[in-house]
Amino acid sequence: MASQHHSLPDRDISEALGERIRRADAEGTPLRIVGGDTKAFHGRPVAGEPLSTREHCGITRYDPVELIVSVRAGTPLAELEACLDEQGQRLPFEPPHFGDTATVGGMVATGLSGPRRPWAGSVRDFVLGIRLIDRHGASLRFGGEVMKNVAGYDLSRLMVGAQGSLGLLAEVSLKVLPKPAAQHSLRLEMPLAEARRRLVEWGQKPLPITAATWFDGALHIRLEGGPGSVEATGQRLGGDTLDDAFWSALREQRLDVFTRQGDPRPLWRLSLPQQAGAPELEDVDETAMLHDWAGAQRWLHSAAPDEAVHDEAVRLGGHATRWTTSTGSPFTPLSPVLAKYHRRLKAELDPNGIFNPGRLYAEL
Repeated sequence: MASQHHSLPDRDISEALGERIRRADAEGTPLRIVGGDTKAFHGRPVAGEPLSTREHCGITRYDPVELIVSVRAGTPLAELEACLDEQGQRLPFEPPHFGDTATVGGMVATGLSGPRRPWAGSVRDFVLGIRLIDRHGASLRFGGEVMKNVAGYDLSRLMVGAQGSLGLLAEVSLKVLPKPAAQHSLRLEMPLAEARRRLVEWGQKPLPITAATWFDGALHIRLEGGPGSVEATGQRLGGDTLDDAFWSALREQRLDVFTRQGDPRPLWRLSLPQQAGAPELEDVDETAMLHDWAGAQRWLHSAAPDEAVHDEAVRLGGHATRWTTSTGSPFTPLSPVLAKYHRRLKAELDPNGIFNPGRLYAEL
């Protein structure tokens, strides 16, 4: 199929955004970049004038044959996914929405991926290029067919997870993939230790597993691929059939394990090596946690001090993120070396600190 152009370039909106940014930089006015605002909780609060990307929307190029789509940052994520679905394609990293107004820009800015991430890759792995509006109001392209370097950086990857702290993401080009011919999900009751053992065993075999989550005394598995492979693997693994809607409920955090009505303790995400041990926190029972990504992403509630949770995650070889909003930084503190590079990059691209100041860390 030939390239599909869903909308014409809206230079007026892009130029208006550039002028607003240029003026803010000259005046030293902080800007709080806003898309759908569904992921505002993910990071520190930003004090600044709102700068909305919602009007800068539309799919500018889609080539189903080449598996490439270019889309403006303010485009609703649901709109992009619906367009891909019409062609039997999808975003492989399964990004969460956390609300109907989620945008493509927010998807890239937070860099959050769903249950398929360990098997398919992350948001960053599928970003081919971006268009960035810098502090001077100029549109710069990185990656893809056009490569321009600013201070030696390729911002197409650095913008993923940067939370809008380096510039305004205006457009992104993404690699997409075909949807599988078959999908089947299973629920296998077993203790956590047995689930870990089996996941290690299955990970050494060419099985079509694309999601693996343990919680509430059971291992939940998703199989995707050719019909024959999915059917044969399902018969081999056994267990009960699981409604495929489970994975969207997990991705969007609609499961009871995330909300826990009446539990005032903050929700935490621990990103750890798959075989890392249990976190040693007084109020945490490992079997009450949700173990996603075959054990590499663990969700728990804890009233322990932030520093204690961060330190424990580092001890186990990973990092922690507090999912419940508060005034402090939800992210594990950077090591001195990483902090130096972050400050250097921020100083190079945003010396006046106008782009989402303090969103990631107070000093950034």
